[in-house]
Formats: sequence, C-alpha cells, structure tokens
Amino acid sequence: MSNDVAYPVFRTSDPALALRTARRLIEFGCCEYSVVCAYAELSSVAGVRGMANTMPEGRFCGASELEEFQGVLFEDQPAFVVGVPASGLPTEEAAFEGRLPVEWEVWNLPVGSIEDAFTAAIGPNMGLINWRSLQWPDAPEAGFHGESKHAEVTLLFNTHSRELDEPADDRTVLVHIHSVNIDGRQRNEPYAHWLAARVGLTVIGSAQRC
Repeated sequence: MSNDVAYPVFRTSDPALALRTARRLIEFGCCEYSVVCAYAELSSVAGVRGMANTMPEGRFCGASELEEFQGVLFEDQPAFVVGVPASGLPTEEAAFEGRLPVEWEVWNLPVGSIEDAFTAAIGPNMGLINWRSLQWPDAPEAGFHGESKHAEVTLLFNTHSRELDEPADDRTVLVHIHSVNIDGRQRNEPYAHWLAARVGLTVIGSAQRC
C-alpha cells in the first residue's frame, strides 16, 4: 500500500482566483478518468440550508456523540446522523441542536460539474474540493516518471490543513504526489516543485500527509 503527500503551491483570500489556479494544475493532468469530490463542515443552520439549495446532490450528516449509539442498531439510528440527501434534512431548526457542524460531501463526479457552485456556496465554512485520478506527466530532466495513482489536486477553503484542523480565512491549493519517505526525507519533493513550475507556481510550505 502506498500513500500520497501534498504540497501547498498557492494561497489567496479570493476564492474565485483560488479555483482558477487549481484548474491550471488540473488541466495539466486531467484525463478521461479524472473525477471531482467535495466536502464541507457546515457550522450553522443557514449554511446547511444554503448548501442544500445550491448543491442538492450532496449527502448531509449531522454531528453525534459515540455514547448516543452504543448498543443501537444501525437501522435504528437517526437518518440525519447516518446521512440524508438535501430532501431529507429536518425542517425544524430545533432538530439541528447538538448536530452542528453538519458534514456535507459528494464523490466521484465529472470534473467541472460542481466546482463553481461549491465555491460560491461554502462561504466561511471549512471544506475542500479534491480532483483525483489525474495523470502527471514524465519529468525526465528531473528524473521522475509520470504517475496517476496519487496524482491529485486539492483546494482548501478556510483552512490550511487537508485534515481541516487549522481554521484560516483564505484558500490554499495543494498538489499531490506519491510519497517516498527515506530516512525522514521526502524523495519525491522535487517532483512537486517541477509540477508547480509547469503552471507558473511554486511550493510555498511543508508537506502534508494523511
């Protein structure tokens, strides 16, 4: 089993500019198998309603505590916690008590199908867009073969971490490559620098691992 490692290559307070910049990398590696996924942590009822109106194809999961469901069969757990489409969201605001933040996500959609709408809808909430199954080209002058398994681009919203554990007020673009860690040193880091340079960018921070 192999892992990826991601490097920040661009940061801005302008969400539209961040998306345009991410797309430059995606166009460099996009192929017929490429897909897009997105995720958000919605911290208010208004944010949930807004996302439901804009992105009804997503799935919403309310927050919960482990103790609530110990000994409770999966089929007996509240649908809102297990996950519901926009049409299944509670209508009463009181139903959101103890259920924020609400997680929202979509998986494996066609590239270009949701990115603009998501960027407009996420507002101040933390989240991300992830493009995967890209195809990075060979870099013979740098000594690297192309790759697809870990060829990804991520656009972070209101956080600097792909784990969404570092709140921020800007957006960050990450480029992903195959992780090859030898004696604590990331052997493939020069490949990330090479990829960023192909579209006029540069690595601006340290590696992020899963």
